[in-house]
Amino acid sequence: MKFTKMHGLGNQYIFVNAFKETLIEEELPSLAVEVSDMYTGIGSDGLILIGPSDVADLKMRVFNKDGSEAMNCGNGLRCVTKYAFDKELVKKPTMTIETMGGVIVQASVTLNKKGTVELVTVDMGVPRLRPVDIPFTGATESPAIKESIQVGEEEWQVTAVSMGNPHAVIYVENIQDAPLTTVGAAIEKHTRFPEGVNVEFIEHLSETEMHFRVWERGSGVTQACGTGACAAVVSSVLNGFSKQGDEVLVHLAGGDLFITWDVDGRVWMKGPCETICEGEYHKKVDRN
Repeated sequence: MKFTKMHGLGNQYIFVNAFKETLIEEELPSLAVEVSDMYTGIGSDGLILIGPSDVADLKMRVFNKDGSEAMNCGNGLRCVTKYAFDKELVKKPTMTIETMGGVIVQASVTLNKKGTVELVTVDMGVPRLRPVDIPFTGATESPAIKESIQVGEEEWQVTAVSMGNPHAVIYVENIQDAPLTTVGAAIEKHTRFPEGVNVEFIEHLSETEMHFRVWERGSGVTQACGTGACAAVVSSVLNGFSKQGDEVLVHLAGGDLFITWDVDGRVWMKGPCETICEGEYHKKVDRN
């Protein structure tokens, strides 16, 4: 299987051109686990397939490193856009991408003076705020803003947002103290999120700047989460920390994204992505 390894702010995935490569559907979850293993595979946060779509220029399928299939991935979308432009799968700077979250995304590339992709801007669509659409059970109001959730003997306040995949946003005073591996891991599998959830911890610096860390559903701690950054800005507008229509600088562990929840209700994400390497992967053979 030929592959390309790319990253968006350190959020790294193995990309496969499903226009050319034929993969067995039933083996995709186990293949994602295999290639993600840093010791016996390639090493990544998951596997992304780029293939044909009946309703868009391309279709993106994302499998997390634990084999579960994700509905959307912001960093993955930026990488798919660059890949499609670089490989001439789409011969125009603006394209549409179908995701498993039922979202048709419009994305465009910005080229530098050398004619290579410098930034990718993605229209992430309209956030879903009704608890039933996230899904988030037990919330009495829509949207669910600073909803109390029990984790062990502690209560945490979360704001729930879907960007085609579910997010729980929590505000902390110091991002360095964010309990990613404890509270983040517990909330990911909390019973009030029946399909699991990505958990974001946010420290606000100003109305237009924030620190961000994430525990991703199915992957754990990652360097960046594009949909999570979008959800964080939406949440911050809902909580009165930021203003709708303003561009917000989000500092992720792997770098920066620029996010705007515009006055028309759509969320825009702008940021870089890079190709790391290309190669050929030889699938493991079961010798038992």
